[in-house]
Amino acid sequence: MAARLKELKPLHEEYLKLERAKAALEGLDTPAKRGPGRPRGSASSGSGNGRRRRRRQGGTRAQQALAAVRQQPGVSVRELSEKLGVKHPNYMYRVMNELEGDGAVKKEGRGYVAA
Repeated sequence: MAARLKELKPLHEEYLKLERAKAALEGLDTPAKRGPGRPRGSASSGSGNGRRRRRRQGGTRAQQALAAVRQQPGVSVRELSEKLGVKHPNYMYRVMNELEGDGAVKKEGRGYVAA
């Protein structure tokens, strides 16, 4: 029995290798799956349809918030969100925490000042 197992082992390894190669080749024929939350007709990544999303004008929220803090030192997060037109002030708390972590602003009382 041991001799037969020894004889069949290379064949079994070749079988597994061929199975993996077959599975890899079959994956090339299937269309790209769309990711969770993506609309129908969109591939998950690298769809290559030639379209690119345009970036918003005016920079990021962090840059806008930093400019507002420099313009009005001591401004609170709620005032910032109103000034920048952000509907959810909680988002601005996250932006300001990142700016504070980067050392761009520091908190003084309830407001922020540029560092």
